[in-house]
Amino acid sequence: MGDVTQLLAQWGSGDRAALDSLTSVVYAELRRIANGYLRRERRDHTLQPTALVHEAWMRLVKQDQASFDNRKQFFALAAQIMRRILVDHARNVQAEKRGGGAPRGSLEEALAVGTGNVEEFLALDEALIQLAALSARKAQIIEMRYFGGLEGKEIAELLGVSVATVSREQKTAEAWLSQAMSAEN
Repeated sequence: MGDVTQLLAQWGSGDRAALDSLTSVVYAELRRIANGYLRRERRDHTLQPTALVHEAWMRLVKQDQASFDNRKQFFALAAQIMRRILVDHARNVQAEKRGGGAPRGSLEEALAVGTGNVEEFLALDEALIQLAALSARKAQIIEMRYFGGLEGKEIAELLGVSVATVSREQKTAEAWLSQAMSAEN
């Protein structure tokens, strides 16, 4: 994956050929992240992993200043963009149903988005935004674990911390999110 960091640097310097090469190198990982997100979605979800990857890729390459220090930053931003796409999609579904007044549920219910409860998913997104303001790393850990489908070891490697740190911060973040979501009820 050292190639990714090098290609990102070349792309950041304006090399369009590096962007073309980067596409083929990172596609499989982006697809894995998309699969992780969509695995928890409802069965009749209209977005497919390929469409999610393509939409995220289009948003990534449209940035004015493509500047990434390493692959970790790139994949973290890609995961955030995918989550934003899904949140936007959920908001559109909610607007169509006009069910905005429904009570919010628990963290576990929101993470099990396969139930199709858009309100809980949106409540989780709000809580994650609040958590990110307090601790960006804790929010990233939750995002990578539950939405990206990554294991503790993979998250630790991407963030450059120990597996124990990931485990500890995940537990703290889960408790905080549960508290924040229950306070909204």
